[in-house]
Amino acid sequence: MRSNELRSSSSTLSAAPSLVTMSKASINNSKTSLTHSRQSVAESSKEPKPPTREEIISELLDKAKFYASLCLGTTAILSVFAFLFLIPFVVDPAISTIVADYDPVPVTCVVTDHVCAEGMRNCTWSSCREGCTTAAVKCHQLLVNYTKIPYHDWQKHPRDLNSVEWDVMDTKFLVNTEGCGYPPRVNCTEFAKKYGYSHVGDPFPCYYSRAYPEMVVARYSWDDNLKHLILSLIIPNVLFAVSIGVLSYWYCPCCDKACHKSPRVYAEKYPTKEKKESWSIDRPEDYISKI
Repeated sequence: MRSNELRSSSSTLSAAPSLVTMSKASINNSKTSLTHSRQSVAESSKEPKPPTREEIISELLDKAKFYASLCLGTTAILSVFAFLFLIPFVVDPAISTIVADYDPVPVTCVVTDHVCAEGMRNCTWSSCREGCTTAAVKCHQLLVNYTKIPYHDWQKHPRDLNSVEWDVMDTKFLVNTEGCGYPPRVNCTEFAKKYGYSHVGDPFPCYYSRAYPEMVVARYSWDDNLKHLILSLIIPNVLFAVSIGVLSYWYCPCCDKACHKSPRVYAEKYPTKEKKESWSIDRPEDYISKI
């Protein structure tokens, strides 16, 4: 019995140093963890490093580029819709006016008949219509006689209407080439008051078509017609071309070198057949490693 007790006491005494060593290691680990935690707290308590001037400028440039790209894209889309809108309302009437080849010198006209009709069946044509895409429910139909005597000559030397030899009689009189328009440029009520009703039989200036002599209009200006045509063709197309050009220059991969950017790799460049053959002849191990 005593021998067993001695053995157990000796074993406990031999295990004591190992327990002391383990306690020291745990204390050291706790100290290191405490040191790391203190360092992390100190690093987190430090204020963040302020951005440099170059970083601020780069950020501002990126924002400016983003908003400029947004504006340019919107401009390109609106230019397309504006051009499509101008084709039936400006471009087509301007081309029709050029084809009609009106005499720029106003001649003398006289209204012979004025009819104010109602209903789509009666309004098969109209001297003036507000809106070129809607059907006319109420219309003014004016017929005129015209002579090629210039109106300024008629004013200097008036003639008797009964003795005048009219070049064209009872032809349709239109406010413009299309016979329609939109306020405030075209006001059919004012047009009818100016040329019809109580003014029937009074001479006034008008413009006839040299290509279609039966066509007579109240308004014509070669300069205004050409100006509207050029502006409607140039402005939308130039805006669209500039917008697309700038966006392509900024974002097209082919323009990376022009923009001084690092080239982008979009596909892996595989060696050609000649290079493979030269590798296999010279150094077979290099050829295997490159493959």
